Amino acid sequence: MSALTDLFAREKEPLVDRPLADRMRPTKIDDFFGQAHLLAEGKPLRQAIEQGKAHSMIFWGPPGTGKTTLARMIAETTESHFIALSAVMAGVKDIRAAVADAHKHRQLQDRSTILFLDEVHRFNKSQQDAFLPFVEDGTLTFIGATTENPSFELNNALLSRARVYVLKTLDIEALSGIVNRAVADPELGLGSRSVTVDNDALELIVFAADGDARRALNLLELATDLAPQTASGITISKAVAEEVVQGSRRRFDKHGEYFYDQISALHKSIRGSDPDASLYWLMRMLDGGCDPLYVARRMVRAASEDVGNADPRALRITLDAWQTIERLGSPEGELALAQAIVFLACAAKSNAVYKAAKAAEADAKKFGSLEVPMHLRNAPTRLMKELGYGENYRYAHDEEDALAVGEKYFPDDMPERTYYHPVPRGLELKIGEKLKEIARRNREK
Repeated sequence: MSALTDLFAREKEPLVDRPLADRMRPTKIDDFFGQAHLLAEGKPLRQAIEQGKAHSMIFWGPPGTGKTTLARMIAETTESHFIALSAVMAGVKDIRAAVADAHKHRQLQDRSTILFLDEVHRFNKSQQDAFLPFVEDGTLTFIGATTENPSFELNNALLSRARVYVLKTLDIEALSGIVNRAVADPELGLGSRSVTVDNDALELIVFAADGDARRALNLLELATDLAPQTASGITISKAVAEEVVQGSRRRFDKHGEYFYDQISALHKSIRGSDPDASLYWLMRMLDGGCDPLYVARRMVRAASEDVGNADPRALRITLDAWQTIERLGSPEGELALAQAIVFLACAAKSNAVYKAAKAAEADAKKFGSLEVPMHLRNAPTRLMKELGYGENYRYAHDEEDALAVGEKYFPDDMPERTYYHPVPRGLELKIGEKLKEIARRNREK
């Protein structure tokens, strides 16, 4: 069965067989919770929905924020034929079937067609190109939904033909409203079952939902099935809610937008010398299921990039933390990560080595394969010595203060450079003083 046919068949399922989250999709804007930045009075998307004017668009946002619901709402208000596909199951064959179906509805009923493609980011570039001509000629109005950044996942051609709307995580107030509406609704929700949710239980369910309406309603439905039935109905207590939310994790996509946003927040909190925020982002990621070894690797990077020689101990401490988490695993080894995170955040900061390495790398590419000066070359054989390898090299340890004043170490055909500029913080304060003294003695020779 094709993805198209399968979804059509699902639309005909009896309400009782459909999950609560599916039954409770709002059909009117006034029943929609959250996304006020898009749906408040006077906002362009609300006006488009109310006026029945559909245009091609991309809904980008976390799971359970209303992307599919908005697409269905637009189709309803514009009286458009609605075709729903998931990029997980669909392919070019399904796109062709949708186009044929759209042509049929235009010819027989003079109805426009909205093609809704969920998880559009899973289509490769050629698959995305398959429906562009039909969007261009008006056969289809395209609405895509994605949890990934469209800038990276969608072709420019598609982005140029569709407006991107960013949906936000649902807040506590919105989620509470969604749950209460489901409890009260006698036709689509749980109203006919006389369900009551204790305040503490509601708080637990809403918190565990982590901004996801679908998760909130799934937890509510599960709690309803687990709660004891009495003559007066069903009461979802705190104990029942605790049972259903066990093991719930915060939202964390190990390969997507939220992953990179959170690791960026962690790194920038370290760089900004905020140990408290650094600890929060560390624990937020671990709570969401992030591999602690990945965090350890990023901490090592921060030790070199942002602390550097201002406090060289940072590199050793982060390497020790990495080794500790490898040996102890979670959760025992996570304390070592926390210890290292706090040290990194509190340490003196310097990116002088990072900038110096980048500058040297640029020169290495710019000047190409310059010859190593003869006096710096290794001379392990008699022939090499006879050819002048290592000749006139001054062994620094034999010089005063172990410094060969005036010795040249860059290639002969390259101007000398100063890449490393220590900052006046931490150990680099002393390093800077030492380099200034060496430069003074070289100038006076």
